[in-house]
Amino acid sequence: MPGDRSGGGGSALLADIGGTNARFALAGADGAPGAVSVLSCDDFPGLAEAAESFLQASAPASRPSQAAVAVASPVTGDEIRLTNRRWSFSIEALRTRLGLARLEVVNDFTAVAHAIPRLGPADRIQVGGGEPAEGTPVAVIGPGTGLGVSGLVPDSGGNWTALATEGGHVTLPATDAREMAVIDYLRGRYEHVSAERVLSGPGLVNLYEALARIEARDAETLTPPEITARALLGDDPLCVGAVELFCAFLGTVAGDLALSLGARGGVWIAGGIVPRLGDAFVASPFRVRFEAKGRFEGYMKAIPSWVVTHRYPAFPGLAALLAPD
Repeated sequence: MPGDRSGGGGSALLADIGGTNARFALAGADGAPGAVSVLSCDDFPGLAEAAESFLQASAPASRPSQAAVAVASPVTGDEIRLTNRRWSFSIEALRTRLGLARLEVVNDFTAVAHAIPRLGPADRIQVGGGEPAEGTPVAVIGPGTGLGVSGLVPDSGGNWTALATEGGHVTLPATDAREMAVIDYLRGRYEHVSAERVLSGPGLVNLYEALARIEARDAETLTPPEITARALLGDDPLCVGAVELFCAFLGTVAGDLALSLGARGGVWIAGGIVPRLGDAFVASPFRVRFEAKGRFEGYMKAIPSWVVTHRYPAFPGLAALLAPD
């Protein structure tokens, strides 16, 4: 049954399922994730077929008896529907089909949150702030195909509880007239302008198109990587503006999250977009906007923020889910 902890030894299947890619790895008896295989979700009708393809290609010595799966969607019961991909599945049916004794399914950023205490200095870059306050909550946020949000809450024994949230869908705030104009443009397209509508890959395209409309300029049909690449080259003002707005909005939303959680233990930024920005993110409006909380500016200045540079941070978190208590 889901959550049954009698899975036993042998290899374990780990999977991180997003709106674009399905990532798989096997964990051995020591619990450490092996090499990650990245499959395109477009190539499969569903998660079960993608998992079977990975297992067939990897040919483990023995069929995994347990698995931990992270999904970019809420996990509120047996039926799972991905938010940004037309995949759905029953947890129990998937467990049966893959022949598993134990299957854990969690939100993808809950898995990333589980990984945070297991990341080392080589897995992060600090962007502003001071030292983390011991024994206080930690915030986790990450733009990718969607916007993942989670957090870690400590107990008196030094253990952490990872939060399962859908914080990427909070209402997007504006701090000036330009941002309000962007949001007004997006309101004409979406019923609800959430943070994810700008803080994601599709969100970068939304920002680019919104700026083109506001500035009465011609917009090209660009992908998120193309917008980012042009912005980093600095030769396309619309792309530069879109990425700057992206970083500013991220600073506002991440700062709101830190205030809401009391995350004096720090804010971790994961996902597929920010790590690719490199030094441009450090020099961006992110940190100024993160700290711009009026009377609480001093409180915010002390909170450290890190960019997660580990390529697949969900996997150490998934392995931790299967570790013996």
